[in-house]
Amino acid sequence: MTAFMTLPDARRFALTNATLPAVLVKGLPVAAKDGLVPADLVISDGKIEAILPAGSASADLVAADLRGGMVWPCFADMHTHLDKGHFWDRRPNPDGTFEGALMNVREDRMANWSADDIRARFEFSLKSAYAHGTKLIRTHLDSIPPQPDISFPLFDEIRAEWKDRIALQAVALLPLECVLDESVFGGIVATTKRYGGLLGGATRILPDFERILDTLFKAAANNGLDIDLHVDETEDKQVLTLEAIAEAKLRNRFEGSVTVGHCCSLARQDDETAGRVIDKVAKANISVVSLPMCNMYLQDRHAGRTPRWRGVTLFHELTAAGVKTAVSSDNTRDPFYAYGDMDPVEVFREAVRILHLDHPLDTSARVVTSTPAAILGRPDIGVIAEGGPADLVLFSARRWSEFLSRPQADRIVMRNGMGIDRRLPDYRDLDPILDK
Repeated sequence: MTAFMTLPDARRFALTNATLPAVLVKGLPVAAKDGLVPADLVISDGKIEAILPAGSASADLVAADLRGGMVWPCFADMHTHLDKGHFWDRRPNPDGTFEGALMNVREDRMANWSADDIRARFEFSLKSAYAHGTKLIRTHLDSIPPQPDISFPLFDEIRAEWKDRIALQAVALLPLECVLDESVFGGIVATTKRYGGLLGGATRILPDFERILDTLFKAAANNGLDIDLHVDETEDKQVLTLEAIAEAKLRNRFEGSVTVGHCCSLARQDDETAGRVIDKVAKANISVVSLPMCNMYLQDRHAGRTPRWRGVTLFHELTAAGVKTAVSSDNTRDPFYAYGDMDPVEVFREAVRILHLDHPLDTSARVVTSTPAAILGRPDIGVIAEGGPADLVLFSARRWSEFLSRPQADRIVMRNGMGIDRRLPDYRDLDPILDK
């Protein structure tokens, strides 16, 4: 595979005739057409020295002419499962159902999830994400005891090893029914706090659900932890725990960050119910991440029947209400989603199709860059700014139609002003753990 251009080998150089998504550029003084602006970027010592009108970079500078190609900041992938990834070949989910995924993950975890096994699959995903241009990832870690004692120390090691390439965050994905059992929940909270993680879980209708939420929020507040939950990942409109979560955050006056993912059943509600819940989510300042590829794969899957809906949440309505919204990869080549490669360009391209993030596309680029980075407390990532690091992704595509019609396999990823080796890991690297 040949990249569409070669970067200059110089300490200070210019990227000329670039096209920037205006929503991702800090302090942009120029009006944008279709959300895109022409510009020259001056790169010096690995940082963005200047963002200039196209054609105005000094002729004395060594330059790479992008010929109108887009330049994006590096990506933020805010909802993933790196401990689960890449064991489909060892434990597939033949019927593709949510229940089948739960069962096969549980069986594989009990049989195989040693530190060595998780490390091999975790690092495979990180190598893929890095090659695609990702700089920030939040992963959920299955936290059914005794798994946290394996996964969190391993995560801490990998986070340190990768700190100069990808910033990593971890969420304890715990069974919420254990929250009322202090002997179990207390240990998970302590482990999460020790390794700087977040509290999470997958909601469903449970006895004492309000008390579970109050206990969860109080534990998070008492330990200085944020919360990131899997919410209403079902087509059953009778399951609508999102409203209870918003009410619990307000009732407990929780000041930390709360993120919810999926929220599929919200799209099954009548307009009055949906509007009421969205208003509460906005009032509670809860962020929402949609996982369009995985949700469309799992939701409304019934043998021998064509799906009747797309499985995703009310993304436009939430955004219009002022809720911070983003999209992310979710699962990768495991029983919950048989495909994927940790590529935010694929996620963005599919999200545009599934969620209708187009017409116009002016601000859509934010959903895999600046917005998820801000939700994760890293507003310095996912933006192009003078004085910021030259961590950029360069594309040959000049316009939205070009960008969204091909996978952009010839992109160049720059870190600190230098191109990286974009070779993806070989699936054969996983053979030693999968051929069992």
